[in-house]
Amino acid sequence: MTNPLRKRLQAGKTCVNGWSLLPSSFAVEFMAKVGWDSITVDIQHGLHDYRSAAECFQAMTGYPVTPLVRVPWNEPGIIGKVLDAGAWGIICPMINTAEDAKALVRASLYPPAGERSNGPIRAGGYGVPGAYQGFANEEVLILPQIETAQAVENLEAILDVPGVSGVYVGPSDLGFSMGLPPILDREEPEILAIYERVLAAAAARGKFTGIQNLTPAYAARMAQMGFGIVTVSSDVELLAFSAYTAVNATRAAAGERAAP
Repeated sequence: MTNPLRKRLQAGKTCVNGWSLLPSSFAVEFMAKVGWDSITVDIQHGLHDYRSAAECFQAMTGYPVTPLVRVPWNEPGIIGKVLDAGAWGIICPMINTAEDAKALVRASLYPPAGERSNGPIRAGGYGVPGAYQGFANEEVLILPQIETAQAVENLEAILDVPGVSGVYVGPSDLGFSMGLPPILDREEPEILAIYERVLAAAAARGKFTGIQNLTPAYAARMAQMGFGIVTVSSDVELLAFSAYTAVNATRAAAGERAAP
């Protein structure tokens, strides 16, 4: 069995990634229906825990969407658990050195390439029974986050770690580490130059790239720039924006009767 997202990336196609902060399989099921190539369950800054992540993977079943997870930290326990639950890829925050990346790979891959413990309680259902352990190492995406100045300094060394599938840029923390405001959809020339460096270094090694974005327009711009995985907003931000638009459109159309 192949990882659908990896297959799409290998074909050179852009992957439009949704982002789940709400620990609700009901919400993720509705997200899965609308056409995302993948949805990332965020256990780092989202409200998810392991159980809600597993329930969200179940909610995605039956839809052509690949489940990913951003783990809270580079810690083997949670990395192994979410892979066992059915995640096809790991986005890991604050990978700053090649040694950090090596630890991430060890936690994500089965022996002899890594030290992941055997027990794919749900992922074992991928493909025919008993086959998962034979293809997991080749199909799971391992994406260290590049989100600090130190990580940028060590970018090439991180990409050169065997088992690393590519890198995922976190613009907010990246700018923050450089003394800039912690925002997405950045325009600073020094940040855009880093993006170019990430793309060039990854392309030279045949590795994948991803980036967090706020708006569809900026995500499309990053796709045109060359990023393979472009995240668009999050379920919370999309909900808030839709609600804000509805409330204000109603007030504007109703006039004085609906004024606050």
